[in-house]
Amino acid sequence: MKKLYAILLFGLICNLCFAQDSLDKEKLLEFYQTQRYAEAASYLSSIYPPETNDVKALAQIAYCNMMAGKLVDAEKNYQKINQLQPQQFAVLFSLANINSRRGNKKSASDYLLQVVAIDSNNFSAYKRLADYTDSTGLKTQYLQKANKLNATDADVAFDLAFIHRTQKNYQPAYDVLKVAIAADTSNMILQQALLPVANQLKKYNEVIVTGEKLLKTGADGNVVMDVGKAYFFLKNYKKAIGFFQMLERMSMQNESVFYYMSLSYREMKNYEMAVKYAKLTIDESISPNITAYYNMLGGIYDEKQQLTLAANTYKKGLSYNANKNIYYRLGLLYDLKLKQPKQANTYYNLFLKSKDLEADDQPQVDYVKMRMEEFAKK
Repeated sequence: MKKLYAILLFGLICNLCFAQDSLDKEKLLEFYQTQRYAEAASYLSSIYPPETNDVKALAQIAYCNMMAGKLVDAEKNYQKINQLQPQQFAVLFSLANINSRRGNKKSASDYLLQVVAIDSNNFSAYKRLADYTDSTGLKTQYLQKANKLNATDADVAFDLAFIHRTQKNYQPAYDVLKVAIAADTSNMILQQALLPVANQLKKYNEVIVTGEKLLKTGADGNVVMDVGKAYFFLKNYKKAIGFFQMLERMSMQNESVFYYMSLSYREMKNYEMAVKYAKLTIDESISPNITAYYNMLGGIYDEKQQLTLAANTYKKGLSYNANKNIYYRLGLLYDLKLKQPKQANTYYNLFLKSKDLEADDQPQVDYVKMRMEEFAKK
């Protein structure tokens, strides 16, 4: 028996030595340098048997498979390493990365939670955990932990400040960004993120100084808006209008821009322009589909036999835009259900005069004409 064990041990040693001696390190290096990772993985797999427990070999094969995009094979290799030598950070991070790339965020998070269970101060794990969760509460918790461990990391500071801002916690958002900006004074992304927060905290002069410096490198619409608002709140309405007009020239006007322009002109007693932009504010705030929505709602009331409510709802839709479908439905409502032919005739007429009638509307057109002829005979 001892002789048999000796023979088996000798064979294993010989096989291991053979595998190591036959490895062409220069060939492997060439694969790495030319980023031919799939070939490198195949080459290593041809040297080391599938049942190998050589952790270094498995790590090389796993890495090459991962870099080659062969994620299933890479995961199998890393899982085997994790079984042989558990709790290795590099392996757990690699498994988390692979699962993330495959869309399995839960498994990715599970591997990272194993990391923080071993090292509760692992910044990278908390940073990635924040990326992998859809829970705002957990994301905030992970980002706060990561930010506490490294307050100068720009990505964490930006994401954490964004959450604070959406929750209207403006002072914490401001504080987080200021620390990160102090560590990287040339980071324009962080400085831009600071502007709307600073406006909320009434730090208008800071917004103007920072914003105008940023605009020297390029006219970003969000920066222009923040600076314009800062001038507005400082009651420098002429300056504010100048920035808002810049947004118009950039075709970046919206409801908010028109609103502040109307208020600025009103404060300057230019009521004609104030009215113009007030109307534009209203137009911009109304969905182009609102008439169709009222048409839908009116139809529901119509089916429920709430006829007066249906008529009023249809008419509300017409107060925004003319609509052939609403004219037709109102005609039918007054004709067939409310028995008011005069009103029905009015809306049938408006339907026929609609400029957007199409070939598909011909059956409705024929019906309306027939009904109007019948009205005329009575």
